[in-house]
Amino acid sequence: MTPKKPYKEFSDFLNSIFPFKVQKISVNAGFTCPNRDGTKGVGGCTYCNNQSFSPAYGGPRRSVTEQMDEGVAFFRRKYPQMKYLAYFQSYTNTYDSLEKLIALYEEALRYPDTVGIIVGTRPDCMPNELLNYFAELKKHTFVMIEYGLESTFDPTLQFINRGHTYAQSEEAIHRTAQKGIYTGAHIILGLPGESRELMLSHVDKLSALPLTSLKLHQLQLIRGTVMAKQYEAHPEWFNLFEVDEYIDLCIDFAERLNPDFVIERFVSQSPKELLIAPDWGLKNYEFTAKILKRFAQRETYQGRLYKHCQ
Repeated sequence: MTPKKPYKEFSDFLNSIFPFKVQKISVNAGFTCPNRDGTKGVGGCTYCNNQSFSPAYGGPRRSVTEQMDEGVAFFRRKYPQMKYLAYFQSYTNTYDSLEKLIALYEEALRYPDTVGIIVGTRPDCMPNELLNYFAELKKHTFVMIEYGLESTFDPTLQFINRGHTYAQSEEAIHRTAQKGIYTGAHIILGLPGESRELMLSHVDKLSALPLTSLKLHQLQLIRGTVMAKQYEAHPEWFNLFEVDEYIDLCIDFAERLNPDFVIERFVSQSPKELLIAPDWGLKNYEFTAKILKRFAQRETYQGRLYKHCQ
C-alpha cells in the first residue's frame, strides 16, 4: 500500500522525538579542514566556497552564543515557544583539540531552550575519544553527526580533492551508529564524470549502511572555486541538470532508498550572488512542491524498489 507521504521527512522525524517545535540554528565555529590546512591537501574541495551554505549570522568572529542569539531572535518573533538545535555546519566541526571542541559544543548546549546539537564533519575526522564523548552526551540530549560523503566513487572523491575514501565513510558511519548516535550522510548529485547510472549506484551502497538520515543536493557551481574554473575550461565535463531532469533523478533515487531513512532534503540553494549555475529561480519550498507533485504523478514513494535493488 502506498504511504500517505511519499518520503520520510526530517520534520516528522523531529516530531517523533520532541513534543514541541524544533528549529536548527547554524553555527560557524571558525574551523578549517585537513585538506585546507595542508594536513591532507590545500585549497579544499574543488566545489567549496563556504559562504554558499553559511547564513549571514554565522560569521566565524562571533562567539557561539552570539550566533545563537541572532539565529534564535530570527525565529522567536514568530514562534516564541520554539526550541533549538545548534547546528555546527561550516567546514569540519570535529577538527580541533578535544578540549576546544567540547567547550564549543557545551557553550551551545547551555544556550536557553537548546535541546541538542547536530555536528557536520568529514568521515576521516572522528577520533574515538570524541565519538565516546558524543555517546555519553546523547544519553541526555539530542545528538546527530552528519558526514559529508559527497560520492561513493573513489575516482570522483579524488577528482574533487576530497581527501578521503568511501571505505573511510563506511567505517565512520558504522562506528557512529554502533554508539547509538543518530547518523546522517550527505551526497552531491551531478559531480563531474558521474553518469546517471553511477549516481543511482550510490543509493544501493548507502541503503546498506546504518544511517538515520540522508541529504541530497544538486551540484552547484559557485564563484571563486576550483570547480568554477574547471567549468570555464572544460564545460563538457559537467551535466548541470534542468530542474525537471533533477526532480526525476531524485525520485528514482528515493524509490531505491532504504525506506527507514529520513530524507532531510533534495536540494540546496546558494546565495544568488555566488551562484553560477544551475539557476532554477526556485525557492526551496517551491522545489518541494514540484517534487511532491511529481511523486504523485508517478504514483511512487521512497523505498518502492528498495528490495529489488538489494
